[in-house]
Amino acid sequence: MNPIISSIVYFFIGILFCAIGYKVFDIITPFDLNKEIDDHNIAAGLTVAGMFIGIAIVVSAAIL
Repeated sequence: MNPIISSIVYFFIGILFCAIGYKVFDIITPFDLNKEIDDHNIAAGLTVAGMFIGIAIVVSAAIL
């Protein structure tokens, strides 16, 4: 497979898994993450950022 095409495919797979992970994380938390982030809750933003980094590490390890 062409390296450019495979990079694009892996990009979209990573974005898809990040979106799914965000939705699952939003469901299991007792508060609404979107509302908390809209209310400028820094702790909620940092939590979501850490969750995205964790998912990205797992997805990148699975791709390699």
